[in-house]
Amino acid sequence: QVQLVESGGGLVQTGGSLRLSCAASGGTFSSYTMGWFRQAPGKEREFVAAISWSGRITNYAYYADSVKGRFALSRDVAKNAIYLQMNRLKTEDTAVYYCAARRRTADSTSTGEYDYWGQGTQVTVSS
Repeated sequence: QVQLVESGGGLVQTGGSLRLSCAASGGTFSSYTMGWFRQAPGKEREFVAAISWSGRITNYAYYADSVKGRFALSRDVAKNAIYLQMNRLKTEDTAVYYCAARRRTADSTSTGEYDYWGQGTQVTVSS
């Protein structure tokens, strides 16, 4: 059974940084896509960033327009982990952040196309 465990959330001021981690276990991830979604109070869960596990291009990742240039997604294949470095945080980045995994390498930004989810970690950005 695939399990995803997030860590690294917390409270930070506007303009600050946080690094989220997601550790995966229970699966063979060579053909998986891993990513992050977020959900703010009263809003739908939305795509943040994703990366194919093996990748067509080394460290290929793609991002939502709202976080491009501020967030960076990376992976550690040996540790079955991905990391989301979040810089220049804004109050609108406040949300519960979820790690997700998809059993295919094709790009996807849709929540319905991800097969496994973590429990989420809270990120709060104060002004």
